[in-house]
Amino acid sequence: MGDYRGFWVFIEQLQGRVSDVGLELLGKARELADATNTYVGALLLGDFSKAKAKELISYGADKVYLFSHEKLATYHSLAYTKLVCQAVTQEKPEALFIGATPLGANLAPRVAAQLETGLSAHCVDLRLGEDGILEQIVPGFGGTMMAVIICPEKRPQMATVMPGVFPKPEPQDRQGEVISMAVEITEKDLVPRVVEFKAKEQKTVALDGASVVVCGGYGMGSKENWQLLEELARLLGGAVGATRPAVDEGWAPEEVMIGQSGKIVHPKLYIGAGVSGIMHHVVGVQDSEIIVVINKDPNAPFFQVCDFGVVGDATQVLPAFIGKLKERQKRACDFLSIETPQMNEGPYSPDSKGDSQ
Repeated sequence: MGDYRGFWVFIEQLQGRVSDVGLELLGKARELADATNTYVGALLLGDFSKAKAKELISYGADKVYLFSHEKLATYHSLAYTKLVCQAVTQEKPEALFIGATPLGANLAPRVAAQLETGLSAHCVDLRLGEDGILEQIVPGFGGTMMAVIICPEKRPQMATVMPGVFPKPEPQDRQGEVISMAVEITEKDLVPRVVEFKAKEQKTVALDGASVVVCGGYGMGSKENWQLLEELARLLGGAVGATRPAVDEGWAPEEVMIGQSGKIVHPKLYIGAGVSGIMHHVVGVQDSEIIVVINKDPNAPFFQVCDFGVVGDATQVLPAFIGKLKERQKRACDFLSIETPQMNEGPYSPDSKGDSQ
């Protein structure tokens, strides 16, 4: 075990753009490495120059292992697995972190199987135990508790982590090195291959980065009632999210699912309507500034973690919310349409200390 040292991060990229989840994991790896007096390695595969790879140093990497080749510009599962395993076998990192994305879900188990090591999927935290062994935290047992997974006898320790779980670090002026790795692949390594990329049309506000998220659960009851969430989100300038049961019912697309196997969000305001609040979902919203929960079950677990709770049927409460918002917006519009005095005259002057605020 003493031969293994360093925390590595696989840096996911798509069409030459580095994904945020890789940078987020670099920040966490930096924290773990500083606590154990070791280094952070970034593993980058693609058609990149050394200058581009150096940018990862500013996000926390000490060493960037660069596999640069035009054939690696798009993801090839066999080639990527071969080269990642080659680098890990050669350099012996203590741990390897990969984003829990569709690409990561394909790559990570392949790498773990070839290296004959363990893999914890969809982690929501990574920390060091008293003995220095990496503890990988995942919701477990039906979402009622957090499970701690360790890999005491195999190296590297491997984990996939959801995008958004850790904050993206601010780039800093740091020193590090880029190590060019030999790319030895054959045509057999390049099948299957990506034929075409198609971007989905974004018709609504994206969940990523939304300051307001309105999320619906199974308690919404039907696809028709889902329109209440969309209207409330529109009035608040927010995005609509969903729990897995709502997605399974076909009320919302899978790409707006929030939780351990969906998206992690950090809005200023989260409203959960008809959401019971099992752990698998709560981990996806727990860093929201304000959490509002609407549920007709007063014993719903979500009421234990929310800031404000409304006990009631969401399909009846939401129309009242919407009505109040529309009424308030109308009053604001009516106020703005009133002809007001010049700002340098009377009670509305900038120097006024009356009730103009």
